[in-house]
Amino acid sequence: MSKTITLRLPEETYQLFQRWARMDNRPISNLIETAALRHLQEHTLVEPEEMEAIVKNPSLVRRLKKGSKAARERKGRLIG
Repeated sequence: MSKTITLRLPEETYQLFQRWARMDNRPISNLIETAALRHLQEHTLVEPEEMEAIVKNPSLVRRLKKGSKAARERKGRLIG
């Protein structure tokens, strides 16, 4: 089911989206949705199925959290 969100944009950004939407002859909401989805697809390092498998593995999640904490505290060594 579709969901509605409110998005607050600076006037200049809104005008830019509006111009691009008009040039593509589509609603601004469709332009923003398409751009956001494309951005996520291009910048996501893990496929959704892989992330689901990771999240469902409590042992792995625990080890990842432990490693993340150690990295924040600059413990351990970098292996390259």
